[in-house]
Amino acid sequence: MKSRAMNTEWILSQRGSKNKIEFQRPYDFMVEKERRPNGRIEETAIVFLSNKECSFKCLMCDLWKNTSNDSVPPGAIPEQIEWALSRLPSARHIKLYNSGSFFDEKAIPHSEYESIAELVKPFETVIVESHPRLIGEKCLEFRDQISGKLEVAIGLETAHPEILARLNKQMTLEDFKRGVDFLKRNNINSRAFILLRPPFMTEEEGIFWAEKSIDFAFDCGVDSCTVIPVRAGNGAMEELMKSGEFEMPDLTSLEEVLEYGISLSRGLVFGDTWDLELFADCKTCFTDRHERIHKMNLTQKLYEAIECEVCSSSCSLNA
Repeated sequence: MKSRAMNTEWILSQRGSKNKIEFQRPYDFMVEKERRPNGRIEETAIVFLSNKECSFKCLMCDLWKNTSNDSVPPGAIPEQIEWALSRLPSARHIKLYNSGSFFDEKAIPHSEYESIAELVKPFETVIVESHPRLIGEKCLEFRDQISGKLEVAIGLETAHPEILARLNKQMTLEDFKRGVDFLKRNNINSRAFILLRPPFMTEEEGIFWAEKSIDFAFDCGVDSCTVIPVRAGNGAMEELMKSGEFEMPDLTSLEEVLEYGISLSRGLVFGDTWDLELFADCKTCFTDRHERIHKMNLTQKLYEAIECEVCSSSCSLNA
C-alpha cells in the first residue's frame, strides 16, 4: 500500500466544520462516579471548557469540533467554570478538560490561574490535561495556587514508537517519561490516556500494544490509565478506513485490555465508555457488557464474562 504524508496539512484538509460554541459557556458539564486511588468511589465533576483549538493536530483527534480557532476572551474560562459549578451537584473532585493542554498559554492564560484556583477551592482533587512537552514550571505554579491535589492527564496514546510518530502527536516516549517523572518528583499525580487500536494496526496488534502501553505507563510512574477505543468521525479516520489503514476496534478487545490492566494491580485502569455502542456488533448483549465494564471501572475487580445466545460467544476473550 502506498504511504502518504499524514501531516498537519493533510489532517486539516480532511476536516468538516466545527460546532458553534459560546466563549462564556462550557460546551458540556456533568458529574460522574469514579474510583479514587484510596479505593473510594466518589463524585467527580467534569467541565468541558470551550477553548482555543489544541496546538497539536493529532491524526485521530476529534476534540477540535468543540473549539475556537482563536483564544477565548480574557475572563472567559473562569466564567465558564463558575457557570457550570452553579448548576452541578456537589462533588469531591473536578476535571477541567479543555480539548487540549491546560498549560498552553494560548488556551488557559497564566494570569487566570488565580481565579480558577479560587473557583475550584472546594475540591480535593483538580484534574487537568496536558501534552507532555508543556509540563513544567506552570504545573508547579498552578499546583501551589489550588487547595486540593493536582493531577495531570497525559495522552500517551501508544507505546509503539513508530505508530506514535505517525499520529502527528509531536512527542516521543521519552517526552512522556520525562513529563511523568517531573510530575512525580513534584508530588503531582498523573494518568495516561491509551488508545485501543490506533491506525495502522490489526485487531490483535491493537490489543497487544494497548497492553504494552499500560505496562509502559506504569513503568514510567503514572497512577492510572484510561483505555480509549479509537473511533472514526474526524474526517481523517474515514479516509484511513477507505484505504484499509484503520478499523474501529471491537468491544471484546476493550474488555480484554481492561481485564489485563486491572489484573496487574499496579494502579487504576479504566475503560472509556464514551460512545461505547459504536464498538459493539451485538445489540442484545451490549447493555450487560456496558454495565460490566462500568462495574470493573468502579470496583477494579474482574467479573464473569457475559454469555450471549445471539452472538453465540462469550463476550470476553479472557473468559
